[in-house]
Amino acid sequence: MDDNLRKAALDYHRYPRPGKLAIEPTKRMATQRDLALAYSPGVAAACQAIVADKDNAKLYTARGNLVGVISNGTAVLGLGNIGALASKPVMEGKAVLFKKFAGIDVFDIEVDAADPDRFCDVVAALEPTFGAINLEDIKAPECFFIEAELRRRMNIPVFHDDQHGTAITVAAAVTNGLLLQGKTLADIKVVTSGAGAAALACIDLLVTMGLKVENVTLTDIDGVVHRGRNGMGPNLARYAKDTDLRTLEQVLDGADLFLGLSAPGVLKREWLSKLAARPVIMALANPEPEILPEYVRQDRPDAIIATGRSDYPNQVNNVLCFPFIFRGTLDCGATTINEEMKMAAVEALAGLARREASETVVTAYGGAAPIFGSDYIIPKPFDPRLILEIAPAVARAAHASGVARFPIADFVAYKRELERFTYRAGQLMSPVILAAQNTLRSIVYGAGEDERVLRAVQTVVDDGIAKPILLGTRAGIERRVREMGLRLDLDHAVTIIDPATETEMFAPMLKKYQTLAGRRGVPPDAAAFRLRTHHSIAAAMMVSEGLADAALCGGYGDWWKHLQYALPIMPRRPGCSRIYALTAIILQEGTVFFCDTHMNVDPTDEQIAEMTALAAEAVESFGLVPKVALLSHSSFGSSNSESARKMRRALALIRARAPGLEVDGEMQADAALAEATRTRAVADSPLTGTANLLVFPTLDAANIAFNLIKVAGDGLQVGPLLLGLAKPIHILVPTATARAIINISAVAAAEANST
Repeated sequence: MDDNLRKAALDYHRYPRPGKLAIEPTKRMATQRDLALAYSPGVAAACQAIVADKDNAKLYTARGNLVGVISNGTAVLGLGNIGALASKPVMEGKAVLFKKFAGIDVFDIEVDAADPDRFCDVVAALEPTFGAINLEDIKAPECFFIEAELRRRMNIPVFHDDQHGTAITVAAAVTNGLLLQGKTLADIKVVTSGAGAAALACIDLLVTMGLKVENVTLTDIDGVVHRGRNGMGPNLARYAKDTDLRTLEQVLDGADLFLGLSAPGVLKREWLSKLAARPVIMALANPEPEILPEYVRQDRPDAIIATGRSDYPNQVNNVLCFPFIFRGTLDCGATTINEEMKMAAVEALAGLARREASETVVTAYGGAAPIFGSDYIIPKPFDPRLILEIAPAVARAAHASGVARFPIADFVAYKRELERFTYRAGQLMSPVILAAQNTLRSIVYGAGEDERVLRAVQTVVDDGIAKPILLGTRAGIERRVREMGLRLDLDHAVTIIDPATETEMFAPMLKKYQTLAGRRGVPPDAAAFRLRTHHSIAAAMMVSEGLADAALCGGYGDWWKHLQYALPIMPRRPGCSRIYALTAIILQEGTVFFCDTHMNVDPTDEQIAEMTALAAEAVESFGLVPKVALLSHSSFGSSNSESARKMRRALALIRARAPGLEVDGEMQADAALAEATRTRAVADSPLTGTANLLVFPTLDAANIAFNLIKVAGDGLQVGPLLLGLAKPIHILVPTATARAIINISAVAAAEANST
């Protein structure tokens, strides 16, 4: 670590407040009644419920989502026995990873107890606090005794991540490495450098999966682990070889797998020739591996190598599994983490690497799409699908092996629930996706060769959201799909249409488009050129002529220009005077819809009433009850300006047309979002709680507000969604991600199903 990195790390831990963790309440504490419910006397009800049934602790306390990360600091990272207090930054870091990747809360506990019996007494006494225990950075061989003893004494899962988290990740990487090398566990010879807790756990798990004990040779700082060696515990003695060989160099001959969990540089470059053909090398010492990957590539190009470092391909990192194993374990109420659950995690982790990389991974790692192969045998830590694959696999295995106290009955619903940790839009989009899946509709994508569109279309196909039609050249789309490692079946799963060459399809549309465009200053020859080259026009025409059920246009260049291309082609819904734009912002506290964010600069009171009805209908399609606030600088008559009067007139129109809609106004934004503020202004507002649909007097106000909230609140945008068209056409903003395109695809398909 150089001085710059050291200073940056210290500043990171110190500012803007010391440490990496804080505790925040999950319930409001704003009134005397809140206090009475949270503490005395109301808290007694929760206590009595737990006395009646201990399982109620999962319902009424945070225990079911709380893990203890516990260490005595005797084997911290590469720092050794630095003690409990000095280990606290590491334990806080582990806690942050649990929260970031799986939404699991953590108390980090540093126990000043080097004696294993005392340590066990302390931890075992904490069982009422936690749903599970993650042991961390405890030296061998004491860690074996501690884990076994705590598992015996406690009725909640106890998991030593340095052992089992490493083993699961290594086993997944080995599984894929052997697959690529054309080998199987049952037939390979394994040599380790390192025979500590992590190495033994790795070998134990590989043996459970099919590796033969007689094909394993362990080495450590004292050389080969052989029979007759003094001081071996049972974990080590199991693998002791009856051999006269004593050094790592001597036992490398013919090794198919080298597993290094030891020290820098112990695998010498000149020894690489001793390994079997097509070997797998796991050089996992940190920060410097047992051998540098560049040496392996030069001297053994037939080898596959993985390290523990993020600056080389194939990083084997515990964060790939432990948050998601605990997620699945807690959610099904497992009493332990057994071998079946660990193997299920291995299979899920290995299987994910064999699928195409997600957009998040591509963005996080510089824009290059990793493809399963020698440089990509294990998923990347920021792959958002890890939780969706590993947690359900672990929960299923817990149920099948009889250790799940609260078995998960509906894994489809469970996976949708997990999406809240992966995609913030997951919970909002769930009912829309279900509506889209009712009947498979066709969606035409104007930017068919765009990388984001192709990633989105892969998910649209996988999840059965729609039948995609891609506008573009077949050669261009095929090249993109190949470069990105997608699984798209371009002959069956999607339809490819090139408007420039599909004259038979587009010739009948030309006359109609020339008529539409001719009244907008576009001569016939220019209209023909536009239809062939501007894919937003071609997409909209296909929907207009019934060749597709919905269209997604734009995604690049000027959003308004794409809108102007498509808008004249598609008629409005009967009775609609205008087209409006609704945009949702997903915040930590919930989702807020903004209208009109893109279309109408200064809508009339009639138009505000119309847009409110259309927007409320759209909000309902997300499975939400619309709570509408008509916003203004004025609150309930405090100003008599024309803009305030406009919102009052709109309210009267809305109430006359939709008497069942929960709506009020005109009001300031704080009154819309805070019921207490609203109640102080008026006593009889029909609007309850927090408004989720904000209707603005002008486009300026709506657009400024939604952009401010999006950035200041770290919000996720869904939309803009166009309201009032006879058939669903939406214009993608240039910043749309693949996930955003998936969401709008689902909205478009659901709209097509409802018309």
